[in-house]
Amino acid sequence: MIKVVLVDDQELMRVGFRMVLGAQPDMEIVGEAGDGDAAVKLAARLRPDVVLMDVRMPVLDGVEATKLITEAGTAKVLVMTTFDLDEYALTALRNGASGFMLKDTPPDHLVAALRSVASGDAVVSPSVTRRLLDRFLGASGGQLRDASVLDALTDREREVLVLMAQGLSNTEIARKLFLSEATVKTHVGRVLAKLELRDRVQAVVLAYETGLVRPGEA
Repeated sequence: MIKVVLVDDQELMRVGFRMVLGAQPDMEIVGEAGDGDAAVKLAARLRPDVVLMDVRMPVLDGVEATKLITEAGTAKVLVMTTFDLDEYALTALRNGASGFMLKDTPPDHLVAALRSVASGDAVVSPSVTRRLLDRFLGASGGQLRDASVLDALTDREREVLVLMAQGLSNTEIARKLFLSEATVKTHVGRVLAKLELRDRVQAVVLAYETGLVRPGEA
């Protein structure tokens, strides 16, 4: 069973999510919270598989709550937002969220997203993340972190990271670099391990923030 905690300051939204997710044979709603502070405490106590997190809430917003939950390793977080280019969503990704979904996402897509997050995947495509970064990092040129963190990568791994940041799948990267898909998967795994990243989405964010890829280039 996938244990889920629902976090939203609007009870009506929680009721809707509960009806959809509670009807799934492989999901169990183990708790609910109406603000970020309560969510952090609930996640620490219940240790769910996934927290479905609103971003704009009282007491403690979902962005900070996401950071505290992911740093503690108590659960994975899937952020819900109203706008597809929400700077809160971008910050939540930086803070360790496994992805974000719009609140008007069709129920079957939400269910699929929760299953993906629970299994360890990210549910925001690199291309969507890139649009966020193009918008919110454009003014700074994308250089928000010391690029020396990339020194741990080989030339090939750096090349793979650039292509990941451009939104290419493993299959597309393999075709472009004339490698097998298995080899690309190995390179991607090494990039994530060396840079201590949770998933491809965080790799895309890092590629932008170090200036490896700049807004408008991809």
